[in-house]
Amino acid sequence: MEERIEINDQITVGSQPSKDDIEKLAQQGFKSVFNLRAFGEDEQPMQPDEEGKEVKGCGMEYHHMSVVPDEMDEEMVDQFREEMDRAPKPAFVHCKSGKRSGAFTMMKIASERGMSGEQTLEEAERMGFECDTERLESFVRDYVNSHTSRGGSGWATGEEVGPRV
Repeated sequence: MEERIEINDQITVGSQPSKDDIEKLAQQGFKSVFNLRAFGEDEQPMQPDEEGKEVKGCGMEYHHMSVVPDEMDEEMVDQFREEMDRAPKPAFVHCKSGKRSGAFTMMKIASERGMSGEQTLEEAERMGFECDTERLESFVRDYVNSHTSRGGSGWATGEEVGPRV
């Protein structure tokens, strides 16, 4: 894995893991792996079903959601939030580069913490996530603004945001 960002003690986001990385995740105490890559994406060392076998073989729970960047919708984020709530923690969430996985994780946490879409984008940038297209930036902002559960106190409520690893 080239890059990992520890969001908090429950969720770490990163790029595509190799088979060796999956074994290391299990050794590091991760309980779940979320793969947001679609079948047949470029530069995919394992298809999602093969990755699922590796993850389960290491004793972790596996969740696969096929998230195509140009086809993301609110229902996908809602499903991710529900599955993440039920999954054993700590969880590792990945896609190819970490952008989709970072966006989905930030939308989950920010909407639950009552943040605005703008606050979410600012925090994402501070942590090293890039919303590198206007479509992704708008999607994150609009999702959080329409799904915020209470008037926001900001990111630092609850678990502290962790360092870049």
